[in-house]
Amino acid sequence: MKPADYPPPFDAREFVAAPTDPEDERIDVGILIVGAGPGGLACAIRLGQLLENAPGVRERLGEVPVAVLEKGKQPGSHLLSGAVVNPRALRRLFKGRKRVDEMPFYGPVEHESVYFLTSRRALRIPTPPTMKNDGNYVASLSQLGRWLAEQAEEGGAMILPETSALKLLAADGRVRGVRTGDKGRGRDGEQLGNFEPGVDVVARVTVLAEGTQGHLTGVALNRFGLAGENPQVWALGVKEVWKVARPLDGVIHTMGWPLRAASKYREFGGSFIYPMGKDMVTLGMVVGLDYRDVELSVHDLLQELKTHPLVRKLLDGGERVAWGAKTIPEGGLLSLPQQLHAPGLLICGDGAGLVNVPALKGIHYAIESGSLAAEAAFAALQRGQTPSTPGALAVYDEALRQSFVWKDLKEVRNMRQAFGRGFWLGGALAGAMTATKGHFPPGDTRTERDSEQELLRTDRAQSYPASDGKLTFDKLSSVFASGNKTRDDQPNHIVIRRDVPTELARMWERMCPAQVYEATADGVDVTPSNCVQCGAITAKGGRLTPPEGGSGPEYTLT
Repeated sequence: MKPADYPPPFDAREFVAAPTDPEDERIDVGILIVGAGPGGLACAIRLGQLLENAPGVRERLGEVPVAVLEKGKQPGSHLLSGAVVNPRALRRLFKGRKRVDEMPFYGPVEHESVYFLTSRRALRIPTPPTMKNDGNYVASLSQLGRWLAEQAEEGGAMILPETSALKLLAADGRVRGVRTGDKGRGRDGEQLGNFEPGVDVVARVTVLAEGTQGHLTGVALNRFGLAGENPQVWALGVKEVWKVARPLDGVIHTMGWPLRAASKYREFGGSFIYPMGKDMVTLGMVVGLDYRDVELSVHDLLQELKTHPLVRKLLDGGERVAWGAKTIPEGGLLSLPQQLHAPGLLICGDGAGLVNVPALKGIHYAIESGSLAAEAAFAALQRGQTPSTPGALAVYDEALRQSFVWKDLKEVRNMRQAFGRGFWLGGALAGAMTATKGHFPPGDTRTERDSEQELLRTDRAQSYPASDGKLTFDKLSSVFASGNKTRDDQPNHIVIRRDVPTELARMWERMCPAQVYEATADGVDVTPSNCVQCGAITAKGGRLTPPEGGSGPEYTLT
């Protein structure tokens, strides 16, 4: 049995519409950016810089030249990453304006180590070349996002938080903007006393920077036939932030235990432990969602990891202060859309799939792609240019292909797929790819959808540690630690089949880090108010759609 055998009752065409609001009730902006993450905010910042010296273009864009929609309570609310950041793209974006030491980093990476774990031992191994972090900086992506939002607003962008983008507005073969979601509806869709209808937001250019599992990105790929030859594949990351008694002086990565090496399990991933100043550390577990075991739970694997002597001693005497979860696109170059533009539309960042899995990096690619999207949009708005004509925004794709982003991704394009053959063979192939910068083995290796993997069941869950509220934690207390803001009585935003076999229902139950799904005798029950919008369900047989704006986690340290 495969999750793909039970597809969700979801039709992307239902989320494309022509503008319907009267012209005097629409919100009219020049350039609309969907998503206040690093890609979207870099786009807004770069546009502000370009418009500084182009008053004529700024005037033609109207009262709101640049607007950014953010579905969270504020910029940063839904941002989560490791994170060790390569500052290359930030240096280019803020050249002559901001220095790296003015950015909200916890400091440069001073030491790093990689360990291969067994259940009781930790063997230090040489750091793979792709994972070296010399010159990179430790950050909280949530904090970096809030700082970038401040820079975007100083440059003239208008940020609209608590606003979900529900439908893609398209007419006459081009994108016209988005329609925002309603607010104040009850569980069955009825209008409550505080009901506010969504509104059409129309723009000359729309930039989708929604991040991982972007709702309208998927809709746009379907509407304009942009999807590439290979499907995207995903990983799920679950992380915690701890206050600790003793500072950590370097970054740590682990591989091996608690994952299993045999190819039949398809368990690819590892952990990270990073210092956040002198009194905090962040640690997380990342696992590819092409795994097969119904009993696998990334949240519980993280709890198990913390019982290892190497990790336990780092946390001894400490206190967990934050928790969160998010999916990561892992398909790399070969899973990118065949093109990242359509008439009136650009796609950037994680939504496009710009992540280098072997290097554990994607933030600087999002920032660079957002900057390049801004430059392409600005060029298409010059006199005599029309961004809505076919090919007018193709300069963005070309600029991305000429950038360091494309070069980096090309060198590692086959590495993720290699680990589908198991840890040891995958590691050997990855070594050859690293040594030859992607030239050997030759050719391109296809990806397989996570939902196409046949399920198996073991007794894996028996080894997960019980929650003690000090070192190990259950899922519900973790959702509380995320600051989740979802109303209990708002409409369900998760689209799945309910009448599924027990094995699939159990897989969803184990998979979800927020305890949204519960296997029943008749299929599966859903508690959507627990959802932290990680996106794992979209990879494994369902479909996440945008909940009411302002819902979901309130991340501050992740």
